[in-house]
Formats: sequence, structure tokens, C-alpha cells
Amino acid sequence: GVRWITADVGDEGSLTAALTGADVVYYLVHSLGSRDFEEQDRRAAATVAQAARSAGVRQIVYLGGLGADDPDASPHLKSRRETGETLASAGVPVTTLRAAMIVGRGSAAFETILGLVKRLPVMITPSWVSTPTQPIALDDVARYLAGVCGNEATFAEGFDVGGPEVMTYRQMIERIARLLGRKPMIVEVAVLTPYLSSLWLNLVTPVNASVARPLVEGLRNPTIAREERIRTLIPIELTPFDEAARQALPASA
Repeated sequence: GVRWITADVGDEGSLTAALTGADVVYYLVHSLGSRDFEEQDRRAAATVAQAARSAGVRQIVYLGGLGADDPDASPHLKSRRETGETLASAGVPVTTLRAAMIVGRGSAAFETILGLVKRLPVMITPSWVSTPTQPIALDDVARYLAGVCGNEATFAEGFDVGGPEVMTYRQMIERIARLLGRKPMIVEVAVLTPYLSSLWLNLVTPVNASVARPLVEGLRNPTIAREERIRTLIPIELTPFDEAARQALPASA
């Protein structure tokens, strides 16, 4: 069965008690929405790392982001990289899976794109719509996360996880629109700053501006898998983008 245990990522004592007896910890935490999200992420990861060591955990599995290793990575993506490094600081082996946009319900990035398509017949978009990315279906990410659990070949390793297709955000918008039977007009402009973009997204999508801003800043960075070792270690049939998007659409769409 499943047993729910409440703990605070800022409280090492409660975490140690919660993690005692666990072999593997999945770290799916971020602090987007906070002004000092980088520092909060750093502190939370450090606390979890120490608690995991004290509790005798054998492996930490961390879901990070593609593009985080780029020299000009956005603050959000840099924080994703630093979080992985901090989780490894206490000596517990960390398995890092680096993903681009996850296509599924509850994904802030996907919900943002979906909100744009559903509400705007005309989109004034910044240049990030031309950035290439490699979105991956939520179910495929879940399979990879399950596949690395206790798998010693993945200990202290990082893997890029991408879907079967590379596309721009504009192409993604157009393909989601096609699934919804829509054809929005997209006009690219060069003067829409991340701050203005986040305010605009806050008005037309369910994503809060404080979350949207770091996400938008990260969209300028290409997020494409640079290696595919995970596909040999954990062979799965990747879900085509249109199928993943169709599954993620609400029934009322």
C-alpha cells in the first residue's frame, strides 16, 4: 500500500524521520513563484541531501531541465542545475533526468501554451517562439523515473530525456491549435521583455505571473537532448507530440 507522510523540505529533522527506511527519494520540488526562488531551491536541496544521508537513503532521483548547462542559461535553468549539484553534496548518489517541456496536465509550461491557444485568436509573441525544443510526454517521463529507481547503472549520472520530435514553440502552438480546431494568427515582435510577457501570460493563461516570468526567461534557451544514453538503459516507445497533447487536453476542450 501507499503511506502518506508529511515533511518540510526546510526542516531536516522532519525530513530525516520521513525518509528513514526509504531506499530511493524522488526530488520533484521547485520554488518558482518566490522572488528568491534560487536561494530557496538551494536551501531545500541542501536540507534534503543531508536528511537523505542521515536516513541511509541509497539514491536520490531528480527531475531537472534541459538547457541548464548553457553558459547563457536563464536564472530558472541555472537554478535547476545548481539544485542537482546541491542534492549530490552530501554523498548520496543522485540520478538526474533533464527534460524540456513536459506535455501533460499540471505542467505549467504546457498549460501556458494551451491557455494561449484557447484564448487568443491573435498572438503578439516575443522571439522565443522560434526557439527549438524537444517536448516529452508526461507518461514517458514517468516511465523513465520508474526505470531509474534502484538502477545502479544510473547512480551518480545525468541523462537527457526528450520526446521523439524537435520543434519550435511556434510549431507547438500551431499543432495544439490544430488539435483544438483553431488557427491563431501569430505575430512575432522583438520588444516584448520577459517581464511584460509574464504579465501578458498572467492575463490569458492560468499561470501566475511570478511563475510565468522565470519560465518565459528560460524559453530563450534551446532545450534539446544532446545525448540519448537513457534510451539504451531504459528502452521505451516514445509518445508522439500530437498524441501526448491530445491526451493532455481537458475533456471540455
